[in-house]
Amino acid sequence: MSPSARPQTVEGYLRALDEPKAATLRAIIATILDQFPELEAVIAWNVPQIKRGHAYVFGLCAYQRHLTLAPWSDRIITAFRPRLGAYVVRKHCFLVPVDWRPDPRLLGDLVAARLAELADPAPPTSARRSRRKA
Repeated sequence: MSPSARPQTVEGYLRALDEPKAATLRAIIATILDQFPELEAVIAWNVPQIKRGHAYVFGLCAYQRHLTLAPWSDRIITAFRPRLGAYVVRKHCFLVPVDWRPDPRLLGDLVAARLAELADPAPPTSARRSRRKA
């Protein structure tokens, strides 16, 4: 993608998508921002991101056959795995259909969990092994 073709705004990103992808992503963003008006939607890494200050809270991306939603935390994905059972779940994100009807409660809970994590970050989930000289 050439620099001139990269979206500069969330609306620019959405305008480049076909339907129903654009409508679904607009609805997801609106659902999150309605519940958390202190957050903002921006473009980062050429895709829409929801952030608070300098911290990223939730990412979205459209692909040919699905949308990827990411709460920016593998711990949150792990904690919400039972509620994400209907979707394809990866380590840092989950995939929804391009015509997904946003679930306000799920999105709100994911964002609230990420905001809580940002307020009180836990140590990494796996300890790094130290190398000992023999």
